[in-house]
Amino acid sequence: MPVLGSQRRLLGSLNCTPPATFPLTLAPNRTGPQCLEVSIPDGLFLSLGLVSLVENVLVVAAIAKNRNLHSPMYYFICCLAVSDLLVSVSNVLETAVMLLLEAGALAARAAVVQQLDNVIDMLICGSMVSSLCFLGAIAVDRYISIFYALRYHSVVTLPRAWRIIAAIWVASILTSLLFITYYNHTVVLLCLVGFFIAMLALMAVLYVHMLARACQHARGIARLQKRQRPIHQGFGLKGAATLTILLGVFFLCWGPFFLHLSLIVLCPQHPTCGCIFKNFNLFLALIICNAIVDPLIYAFRSQELRKTLQEVLQCSW
Repeated sequence: MPVLGSQRRLLGSLNCTPPATFPLTLAPNRTGPQCLEVSIPDGLFLSLGLVSLVENVLVVAAIAKNRNLHSPMYYFICCLAVSDLLVSVSNVLETAVMLLLEAGALAARAAVVQQLDNVIDMLICGSMVSSLCFLGAIAVDRYISIFYALRYHSVVTLPRAWRIIAAIWVASILTSLLFITYYNHTVVLLCLVGFFIAMLALMAVLYVHMLARACQHARGIARLQKRQRPIHQGFGLKGAATLTILLGVFFLCWGPFFLHLSLIVLCPQHPTCGCIFKNFNLFLALIICNAIVDPLIYAFRSQELRKTLQEVLQCSW
């Protein structure tokens, strides 16, 4: 990606630099300390991308097939699947082009590769921003459905949902254009990092508040049934586990990438930061892993969607 200098994968392929042989190595830093460098094999990168691609295509197909799923909540989940699909496609495409260039099967001038790299980087950046936005939109939708249940269908209407979806896609496209055009400006990187922190804070506040309301509701039911402790503890543990998984996966998969962007601004020449920069491909692989996990968290937990997915798979056979 443009902000990474030596980490630009497509342009680096023109030099035909051989990939690292071992998946985990200690790379000496020029200023002294050793760096733990995790090398992601291209085969693994492609495999993760293809798994994510198939998984998210199935989510989109299931939601498109079942009219009962044509609601704002499932439209947000569908758009999240499309965003994750684009993340996977862009990374798989970049890896495939890089391998073809290294093997000499694809002849291209540096200027052509530069343009192709910019297009892929725009696709990656736009899909990442839209993915984060739709994660936030899903959190807000669930929050409204719990705290404003009686007014939910009058607040979250289909026209409003479509406007939100359109606004997110337009904002993602504009963000990717700005990112490619002004990638060497510090303010652009800081805005991306700030956006990630804002989404993380939004999701944490909303989901923690939802968990607190659910526990409060469970306590009320327990008092009526005179079984307060067993229900409250069991429900609280289950809710806390779900919340930990949801926010933990989000932070672990997206956090390293945005830490990378932060360090580019804060300490681009520091030896320790240089060690972190060497693992950029690992951070991209984690984002693809998030695209694999998202359908498991947000889509496949729906019984209606799972039933439709079975029908889609049966029709395909």
